Amino acid sequence: MSDRTTNLLLPNPSGSLAIPERPSGAAANLQPVKFSLIIPTFNESQNIEDIVSILSKILDRTIPQEYELIVVDDDSPDRTWELASALIPQYPQLRVIRRETERGLSTAVIRGWQAAQGEILGVIDADLQHPPEILIQLWREMEKGAELAVASRNVEGGGVSEWSMARRFLSRGAQILGLVILPEVIGRLSDPMSGYFMVRRSAIADKPLSPVGYKILIEVAARGRIRWISETGYVFRERVAGASKVTWKQYIEYIQHLVKLRFSLWPVTRFLRFGVVGFSGVFVDMGIFYLLRTVLGLALTRSAIFSSEIAIINNFLWNDLWTFGDISSKQQGNRKRLRRFLKFNLVCMAGLILNVLIVNFLFNIVHVNEYLAKLIAIAMITFLNFWLNVKLSWRVTDTDKE
Repeated sequence: MSDRTTNLLLPNPSGSLAIPERPSGAAANLQPVKFSLIIPTFNESQNIEDIVSILSKILDRTIPQEYELIVVDDDSPDRTWELASALIPQYPQLRVIRRETERGLSTAVIRGWQAAQGEILGVIDADLQHPPEILIQLWREMEKGAELAVASRNVEGGGVSEWSMARRFLSRGAQILGLVILPEVIGRLSDPMSGYFMVRRSAIADKPLSPVGYKILIEVAARGRIRWISETGYVFRERVAGASKVTWKQYIEYIQHLVKLRFSLWPVTRFLRFGVVGFSGVFVDMGIFYLLRTVLGLALTRSAIFSSEIAIINNFLWNDLWTFGDISSKQQGNRKRLRRFLKFNLVCMAGLILNVLIVNFLFNIVHVNEYLAKLIAIAMITFLNFWLNVKLSWRVTDTDKE
C-alpha cells in the first residue's frame, strides 16, 4: 500500500456504536453536508467503480456538492478499498475507510455513519442489486419530512427479479416471524430486511446501537426516534459481478437480532415493579376473596368480581406512585389522575372478565381447586395488563405533549 493511498483513507471510528449528534470533521477537515451515503463492501472490486460513478452522477444532479459517498471496506482480499481510494481524485465527494480489525455489514454501516458529515444518513449495497435511481425518490421523501425512508420490495412498484420459490418463502417467512416476535417494529416496515434506506441523524443520534448480523434497518427502526416512515418500491436486481453473500447464517442472525431486540426493548425494571405491585394485589385479592367466599358465603363469581376490583384500586395507587411515578409526576392534577385511573380500571376490567372466565373454566370444567384457579388466572393476565397499561394508562407520549 502506497503512502498516497494511506493518506486518502479516513480514520476508522472505534469505541461504542453510537452516532454523534453533530458530525465532527476534524480528522479530515471536512465540512458538514446534507447527505452521507455509506457503501459497505467486501470483495467488490468488480463493482466499486461502477457504483461510485453511477451514484455520483445521480447525486451531482440532485444535490451537487451537498453529499458524500463513504466506502467502508472490511479489508477485502481483492483490495476493494485500494481501488476505491484510487477513485478519489476523480470523485472528490468520495471517502474511503479500511477496517482491519472489525467485520460485518451492520457495524460497517454504523462506523461509516460515525465518520459521516451528513444531516441525513443512508446505506446502499455496492453490488448494483439496489437500483441507484431510487435514491432520488428516497431523498424526496426525506425532504417532505420523513425520519426514515426505506426502499421496499413489498410495496407498489417493488418486487424481486429472479428469486427462487425457496428464497421468496424464506423472505416472507422472516417477515411473519418478525411480526410475531417484534410486532411494534416489524409492523411498521413492509420490508424489514431491506438494506437500502435513509434516516435522519437526529432520529438515531446518541442511541446505543447493537446490531446482529447482516441487516441494520430493524435496529434503526426499533431504537430510533422515528415517527414518520416512508416506503418506496423498488425491484431487487440480480447480481452482475461478484459473488452473493446471502447464506443461511444471515437468516439465523436475523432471528437472533429479533430476540435480542425483544428483550432489550422490554422495560424490565418497570415490569418488575409492576409485578411487585401485582403481587401485593394478589394478597389483597385473595384475602377479600376468602372473606367474601368463605366467611360471608357469597357466590363464586360475585366474590371474584368484588375482590378483583378492590385489588385494582390497590394496584393503581401503588403503580401511580412507584411503577410509573416518573410519568405520573409530569401529569399532575386530580383530573389527570382520575383519567389514568379510569384507563387503568378499564384495562383491568377487561382482565377481570378474562379472570372470571378462566376461574370458572378451571373450577367448573377442569375441576381445579378454586384458589389455584384464581392464582392461575392472575398469572395469565399479568403480562396483558402491563402491556396495555404502558400503551394506554401511563403513556410517555402524553407527557411529551405537555
